[in-house]
Amino acid sequence: MARIGIDIGGTFLKAGVVTDDGRVLASASLPTGAGRPADAIIADIAAVARKAAESAGLPMTEIELVGAGCPGTCDRQTGTVEYANNLDFVNVPLGKELSRLLALPVYVENDANVAVLAEHVAGAARGADDCVCVTLGTGVGAGVMVGGRLLTGCNASGGELGHMVICEGGEPCTCGRNGCWESYASVTALIRQTRAAMQAHPDSLLWQQASSLDRVDGRTPFEAMQQGDPVAAAVIEQYLRYVAAGIVNVINIFQPEVLCIGGAISRQGDTLLDPIRRQVVQERYSRYADRQTRLCVAELGNLAGIVGAAFLDRF
Repeated sequence: MARIGIDIGGTFLKAGVVTDDGRVLASASLPTGAGRPADAIIADIAAVARKAAESAGLPMTEIELVGAGCPGTCDRQTGTVEYANNLDFVNVPLGKELSRLLALPVYVENDANVAVLAEHVAGAARGADDCVCVTLGTGVGAGVMVGGRLLTGCNASGGELGHMVICEGGEPCTCGRNGCWESYASVTALIRQTRAAMQAHPDSLLWQQASSLDRVDGRTPFEAMQQGDPVAAAVIEQYLRYVAAGIVNVINIFQPEVLCIGGAISRQGDTLLDPIRRQVVQERYSRYADRQTRLCVAELGNLAGIVGAAFLDRF
């Protein structure tokens, strides 16, 4: 039987019908409408699941189970979303309510944990029982698998690697601390760093890529660097040092078989990875070990949330 995976985002609700080997047969999406009452959002989550099954030509009676990846802190045992700030969820019984609406077993997990499951089942970390997936986006998300099991800690809050401090007393973070990896290595941080460089260097080609500070995105400095702009190159060099500092920490702590990097910025491929690899080789504690972590780009992209959620029952 097929299964349904649901990716609950702040902007869109996405669902897909997934086979036992990780193929997505069909998918569907609806706007999240964040800020609405939780029961209204849950009703739409159920609706998008039914819509995906319909697109696959399957009745819900042929769906084995439903998995949902949600931002925030999720208790897998109860299916409760304890806190998801971008959805305004506090102790929302998501699993229980979805199960009632769909008449199916429902599993709920943090979206970053879902991403590492996806890469383990059908992506860059396929078959690796010790793996980490780091997603560089609005923040820095991470999922960790140790011995083939998700690392969630005693309170479902484990694996928040974006909130380890890499610069004591540094940039403020949305979590309330200062100097978190997320405050330096997220795409949000890269945009901030790029804007600062533009203001300091009005002749930089960065201004041709983004005609105003409001139009800067994560691609802006990479595109200007590829055109030979030294200011953009300096921004990228420093940004990747921040990313690599956290990556080295993660490798030193977990020594995973595979560490994959996801998020839109991972499309930069070796432009992103090569400088990080050089710093990792120089700084990793395990420099004399025969086996080393394989650092690569995540493979599943926008499908990771759907695929990983569909296999929550196995982990």
